[in-house]
Amino acid sequence: MVRRTKADALVTRNSLLDAAEHLFQANGVSRTSLNDIATAAGTTRGAIYWHFKDKADLFNAMMERVTMPLEGTLASMARTAGASANPLLLMRDSMMNALRQTATDEQTRRVFEVATHKVEYVSEMQAVRDRHLQVRNQCMAMTEEALREAVRREGIKLPMPLATAALGLHVILDGLIQNWLLDPGAFDLEKSGRHTVDAYLAGLGFTLAATRAARRPAPKATTQHADVN
Repeated sequence: MVRRTKADALVTRNSLLDAAEHLFQANGVSRTSLNDIATAAGTTRGAIYWHFKDKADLFNAMMERVTMPLEGTLASMARTAGASANPLLLMRDSMMNALRQTATDEQTRRVFEVATHKVEYVSEMQAVRDRHLQVRNQCMAMTEEALREAVRREGIKLPMPLATAALGLHVILDGLIQNWLLDPGAFDLEKSGRHTVDAYLAGLGFTLAATRAARRPAPKATTQHADVN
């Protein structure tokens, strides 16, 4: 018998995840069996249990292959945060990156569609629900912290509790993506998202025009010669 290498195992694992990704999108998670996935991947059901504990474990592994938009927002904010960073612009740019990734990356779009429209949180998928809640809570906490720092810097008073303001931003981003996935031709996700997020932040009392101006480099000084008539 030929001994399987780690490279062979990785190829099999990725084949199973590729098959699951496409079958989940086409048929929904609950209507796709592990046997369906094994057959589509050209392997056996036993190979699935070699790599994954159950369907929820396979599902979460499929999700982890792609940095999902909201998780990407978390990573971007954490990576670039610092004392000198403008928290409002940092948060806004991270959200725009999330919308851009969804609109332009085919695999991200496919996996996000599965995660939002093709999965039911039944008992066998409890681990998937737990992961979704964990990411949501982390995103909310970081958004709230960014808003808190932006409020402190601008010295404004929000018209609603900080937690509510953070929830509103999360709902806007999540809702835009979910509605766009239903009909990608209905509106420009990135452009509509930018307008909606900016209007919301302005409604909270933030001065976006001022922060953008502060971000742009100052124009080069020009030398003017006085008339000496």
